[in-house]
Amino acid sequence: MSPTTRDLAREAGVSLATVDRVLNGRPGVRQATLDAVMAAVDRIGFVRNQSAANLARRRIYRFQFLLPRSGHEFLASVISRITETHAALQADSVQIGYRQVLENDPHQISAALSVIEHDEVDGIAIMAPESPQVRDAMLRAKNRGIHVVQFVSGQQDVRPFDFVGVDNHAAGATAGRLIGRFTRDRSGSVLVISETMTALDSVERRLGFDAVLTADYPNLVALPSLETHGDPSRTRHVIRNAYASQNNIVAVYVLSSEAGPALAAIAEFSDPTVQVIIAHERTQITERQLWDGTLDAVIAQDPGHLVRSAVRVLRARSDGRTPLASQEKIRIEILLKENLGLEACPFGLVPRIAPAEDQR
Repeated sequence: MSPTTRDLAREAGVSLATVDRVLNGRPGVRQATLDAVMAAVDRIGFVRNQSAANLARRRIYRFQFLLPRSGHEFLASVISRITETHAALQADSVQIGYRQVLENDPHQISAALSVIEHDEVDGIAIMAPESPQVRDAMLRAKNRGIHVVQFVSGQQDVRPFDFVGVDNHAAGATAGRLIGRFTRDRSGSVLVISETMTALDSVERRLGFDAVLTADYPNLVALPSLETHGDPSRTRHVIRNAYASQNNIVAVYVLSSEAGPALAAIAEFSDPTVQVIIAHERTQITERQLWDGTLDAVIAQDPGHLVRSAVRVLRARSDGRTPLASQEKIRIEILLKENLGLEACPFGLVPRIAPAEDQR
């Protein structure tokens, strides 16, 4: 049988009440006593039953997702998964909510973070471009006892924050490889479109993209990134000017998570079928354009996995545990028309299924 708290108290030479105070991080324990209990934990291999402890203390985990105000289909799919996960985990005393309060201004994001207190939430997952102001605000939140996860936008393995999302450098490199392969031996320019290049995920994607294109495809020249700032009018304007000034665009890389406005402008000012076009994230718009041949491929990450992973990381940190890194690795998915699945097929484009007598 696994060692119990009674076994731990006996091994450490302290009372059950002292063991309880140590395990729950409550004050009133001398450092020497704390060290004795922790040494006993190692000696007897004590593993705490966190579920039983939470039940005894009637503990409730309170997590919040802080999301941008702007955003369309991809953000909507994230919100849907947050609601779904909240419903699934209520029975486990986990409360999950979201607030769309973040603007593109780092000072506004910092201000939004500064009013969150530990008596309101145990942890937050924040989807915001990284900046010195935002990073300082996250550090202050962490110092107030609030666990912080960088969600979708951020960088892996940068402490003291956890990050949930794909490896954006690898995602950009994947886009470069797809465009290089799909254009075959054609020479020309590659249009690169982003909402903003102040976001770390956009910078990482661009670096990965350039690394592959420069090394392996000298016939292709990646143009400077066009920033749309999430404004449909600006998006239309900068893409119109790009096609007016460049007469040899053979491919387009839309590296933002919300690709809809850029794809609409590309179709308005050019013929998408004579270009290779790669975008990010699975939405109704990107699914539809994969089906009709406007898009060649979509590089995606599963929003359900993203949300569940962020919750698991926050719960582990709240329990004083280290998250299981292999479980929280978000895969880079490459979607083509052929692997979308029938459930994504719009009316009128369902692939023909051969009659039984024709099947072999």
